Amino acid sequence: MAWVRVPGVVTPGYQNASGRNPHTQARYGAGTLELQFPIFKQMGLDLSACFAGTLNVRIVGTFRLLGRERVFRNVRWFETREPETFYFSACRLYFRGKVHAAWVYYPVKKPGVKNLGPSTFEIVAEFIPGISYGDVVEIEVNLDEVEIVP
Repeated sequence: MAWVRVPGVVTPGYQNASGRNPHTQARYGAGTLELQFPIFKQMGLDLSACFAGTLNVRIVGTFRLLGRERVFRNVRWFETREPETFYFSACRLYFRGKVHAAWVYYPVKKPGVKNLGPSTFEIVAEFIPGISYGDVVEIEVNLDEVEIVP
């Protein structure tokens, strides 16, 4: 395996995963990840040590998830939504001299659904005290899993 560190900046997202978006709260309660974590656990990926929200990290350039490590297809995580496909790739997040085991979280978006674009990673990790929008971080990704295009 070949790993590469990519610098990025923590940026705001839609706050659907964490449930902090009022629209999301009205529809899903605590957030989409709170509902998805138990399903992923049943499928073999235990994310219970992770914060139920994503860190959005914008990089210079773009990325493409190759999806060889963990792919969950046709996941029905909410009764009124169509099944979705999710890709996960193990990664490491570096912040203030500490390394945090994490996952690149990539829900395949349906046509018409907004996403954060090909320059923003959604990262699922343990709660990281002090991290906030505008912070510079590094993400270490496996090049067998993630293609980085400068």
